[in-house]
Amino acid sequence: MIHSRLATLAISLLTACGGGAAAATPTLPPADTTTAPPITWTQVWSDEFDGAAGASVDPAKWGFDLGDGCAAGNCGWGNNEKEYYTNAPENVSLDGQGRLAIVARPAVLNTTCYYGPCKYTSAKITTRGKLAAAPGRVEARIRIPSGQGLWPAFWMLGNDFPAVKWPDSGELDIMENHGSKPSTSSSAIHGPNYFGNTPFAHSNTIAPGTLADDFHLYAVEWDAGHAAFFVDGVKHYEVLKSDVLRYGASILDKPYFIILNLAVGGNFDGDPLSDSILPATMLVDYVRVYTASK
Repeated sequence: MIHSRLATLAISLLTACGGGAAAATPTLPPADTTTAPPITWTQVWSDEFDGAAGASVDPAKWGFDLGDGCAAGNCGWGNNEKEYYTNAPENVSLDGQGRLAIVARPAVLNTTCYYGPCKYTSAKITTRGKLAAAPGRVEARIRIPSGQGLWPAFWMLGNDFPAVKWPDSGELDIMENHGSKPSTSSSAIHGPNYFGNTPFAHSNTIAPGTLADDFHLYAVEWDAGHAAFFVDGVKHYEVLKSDVLRYGASILDKPYFIILNLAVGGNFDGDPLSDSILPATMLVDYVRVYTASK
């Protein structure tokens, strides 16, 4: 359209000057070819989970949250969950093929949970006190289990937790799954005045098949201005700082520690209707952390 208007203008000028060759043709301004500089991701940390079958996670990289949450003053881990977290190899260990297995099982130990005899055991590992991922990119390649009542999750809490209480410390949920919805994962952001049933949550559904059929790559990229969530390299959700500030203070421009766990029961997907879904295994191929440079 720009070229058509200029051609018409040129013809008009020529006509006004009697068609003389001296009439000037307007010059188009140079096209704006500038683009945002590409982001270069530099890997700064990873766990590839190499090691012998049955070995525990690297203690220099991971610690454990144990029990039913009561020792931390948070019985049921804040969601009425029914699992008792352990560091036993039956619940968390390397599989000898470069993967971490987090396994939920019916409880066989003589242990009491906040609701009575513990029904399930599982595991929850965290980089708290060992790695604080600065604003950048965090990703993990995971194959999740399926079954109503399961709650596999890959997420992060603000590195100032628990000194700064949740939700003010911030939470970025990279991947959560309702076991009753095996083709759908979700991502969310929690912070001051936007938590619990947060307005910042989004689901992503694959087709055909389920997330339990194969490994999928889940990632978050965040900085002071935004957080974006990805499944298999495709961005499915983005939240801007301006969106967050409509509700409360931003929790974007800060470091986070990483959490992997497989919960059972509670508010998120209800309790299992049958223990036939157990044992259930969440397999993690790797976790990698990157910083950005432009």
